[in-house]
Amino acid sequence: MFENLGERLTRAVDKIKGYGKLTEDNISEVTREIRLALLEADVNYKVVKEFINNVKEKALGEEVAKSLKPGEVFVKIVKDELVELLGGDSAPLNTKGNPAVLMLVGLQGSGKTTTNAKLANYLRKKEKKKPLLVACDVYRPAAIDQLKQLGKELSIPVYEEGNNDPVIISKNAINYAKENGYDYVLIDTAGRLHIDEKLMEELENITKEVNPDETILVIDSMTGQDAINVITGFNERLSLTGAILTKLDGDTKGGAALSIRHLTNVPIKFIGVSEKMDGLEAFHPDRMASRILGMGDLLSMIEKAESVIDKDEAEKAAKKMQSGKFDLEDFLVQFKQIKKLGPLENLIKMIPGASKMGLNNVKIDPKDIAHIEAIILSMTPYERRHPEILKASRKQRIAKGSARSVEEVNRLLKQFEQMKIMMKKFKNGNFKMPF
Repeated sequence: MFENLGERLTRAVDKIKGYGKLTEDNISEVTREIRLALLEADVNYKVVKEFINNVKEKALGEEVAKSLKPGEVFVKIVKDELVELLGGDSAPLNTKGNPAVLMLVGLQGSGKTTTNAKLANYLRKKEKKKPLLVACDVYRPAAIDQLKQLGKELSIPVYEEGNNDPVIISKNAINYAKENGYDYVLIDTAGRLHIDEKLMEELENITKEVNPDETILVIDSMTGQDAINVITGFNERLSLTGAILTKLDGDTKGGAALSIRHLTNVPIKFIGVSEKMDGLEAFHPDRMASRILGMGDLLSMIEKAESVIDKDEAEKAAKKMQSGKFDLEDFLVQFKQIKKLGPLENLIKMIPGASKMGLNNVKIDPKDIAHIEAIILSMTPYERRHPEILKASRKQRIAKGSARSVEEVNRLLKQFEQMKIMMKKFKNGNFKMPF
């Protein structure tokens, strides 16, 4: 997400780091590049103008002039202004209700039903509570079936009453949730191709009946400038408490995310970062600003790892690595845990300086990962524990069993040995970074 914008902003702020002194001329030169980058990313013109004016005003201030490292101060100013633009502080969900009622609204095609399921999955994993999905999209063909299928995949119950009145379904679902000890009720409402009176009246009626703790707009980040009009249209009738931006993993310019809070005062609460059911992240303005400026996002990476990786298994593997007894059996266990983190290229982008190292555009083919797993699974447990016994005949058998080549088997074994050597260097304190 924001790859093109991030690269251009990083180039611009890096340029000013080379200046020993900041002047009105070189600040104007850099802010001109920042302005163009933001406009080309589809950020609203008024937002860009105000952003640039704020950066210029602070950069030309007395504090920067007296600084020993004015370039670094300038970068901090840009980051702080980006954080402010994105909303300042994070906006957590209001989940004080018993049960907490979350109503998701949006136009057709925004990914609302899928996002409902993702949010339920997120709340169950993150909060360790019981969510209930409610099927209130009674108009779109197969919408109820879609929600039920997603619920089945995630083992999350779905409350539905067929084509009954959505207002009655919502009310009955909340009573059902109270009686059965559910902590969250997530209402999947009907979408339309555009904002129309019938849609808004139905949503207003549900709101009056159930008084949701959160009314969240799900919006496609590829909508661009029109996202502001969509949010404004819903907000005028429903008093939105937040927004979820979907498809930020796609080929999007990202301008909507940088304009929404500033122009509508509706906070972004979550972002969709992949099509998988765990592809929903809480939105943190400071972390997003760091990502955009190529500073990485280690906190989000650590949180994601902690949510899916078995701590005991990880500690066990670390001890085996340190003792030099780490084998392909352990590697397979860790490999399966890493796969839970989602697309590896998304994690790589969270590494500080990833863009400067040319890692932002790294593409990792899921097939390559599947091939590695197939090769290891074609070994016997004894072979995985003792890879040193793998000679020509065994390698041929493994290659045949995994439908891969002997060359690929050899490559994997070589990479595994190199990894063990690197781990040993870490243990002995002799490892030096290659830059």
